[in-house]
Amino acid sequence: MSDKVLMKGNEAIAEAAICAGCRHYFGYPITPQTEVAAYMAKKMPKIGGTFLQAESEIAAINMVYGVSSTGHRVMTSSSSPGISLKSEGLSYLAGADLPALVVNVQRGGPGLGGIQPSQSDYFQATRGGGHGDYHMVVFAPASVQEMASLTVRGFEVADKYRVTSMILADGTMGQMMEPVDLSSLKSEYNPEKPWATTGTGKKREHNIVNSLYLKPEELEKTNFERYERYKKIEENETLYEEYLMDDAEICVAAFGIAARVSKNAINEARKEGIKVGLIRPITLWPFPKAPFEKAANKVKTFISVELSMGQMIEDVRLSTHDKANYMLCNRVGGMIPSPDEVLSAIRNAAKGGKN
Repeated sequence: MSDKVLMKGNEAIAEAAICAGCRHYFGYPITPQTEVAAYMAKKMPKIGGTFLQAESEIAAINMVYGVSSTGHRVMTSSSSPGISLKSEGLSYLAGADLPALVVNVQRGGPGLGGIQPSQSDYFQATRGGGHGDYHMVVFAPASVQEMASLTVRGFEVADKYRVTSMILADGTMGQMMEPVDLSSLKSEYNPEKPWATTGTGKKREHNIVNSLYLKPEELEKTNFERYERYKKIEENETLYEEYLMDDAEICVAAFGIAARVSKNAINEARKEGIKVGLIRPITLWPFPKAPFEKAANKVKTFISVELSMGQMIEDVRLSTHDKANYMLCNRVGGMIPSPDEVLSAIRNAAKGGKN
């Protein structure tokens, strides 16, 4: 008997969050992620949880701050321009070292743009999203199953390192339906949080959750300490998938829906005798530098397949120290590269073509 259930990607995120022990959700409707909020609105009251549609995205992220400070698992979700409104709150979460899960189901931009899929929030997510020196751990699912499993992992990583985790999905991943195995979604990691503002019972000193440091020496110390934690995250939490890379002379780099499209193109190219493989970053931050650096010793050309004007390709070049040729295969504005378009880029690379 199968435990799999046919679910939409946005619904899988919401169900996985509940399975991970999240009982507090604050959000605001915006396409193409509204199903996350709709699912939480139905389920949270039935399990003793809290669902609140805030008056704005700004209000929602500050509610997340408040609940996280009490030590409870909490999440919010939005789409591109909504995440921009949350950016100050994301910086405050980082400054106070508060764990939380934020979901961005991306749409085209800049501005209001359109409601179709995009991956153009890559810079925003991987470079922090708000002001100051900080990072979020950014997960990029490529299936509805990963939408669920990476949600659970996101909560666990957030609690382990006291950071914000982000699920960065394109609109396609949020809206598509696939079978999901729910049996493995329970979180096995839920640590004590002695820093939380839970009341003292006169057994300890008061905890203060704060991101304000008036003494520059103290603020400098906290920033250095935070980056020591980031180093541990880079060492222990970097995720990626390699596909047919053993003998590859061409490497496709892609995440999310672009990676799924690319696999089809790679399979066709292999039939033509072209030695091409795929490295799929599953964490966009920390970026999987090591497999790209290794590939650069034998790969002639890297092709970055993106739903943006070329954002991830910068991390590919940084990771490989500009040792190879680099090509961008992209569509934007809500368009998705077809397997034929990616195959054409691979053929061009095989003939020695460059961007």
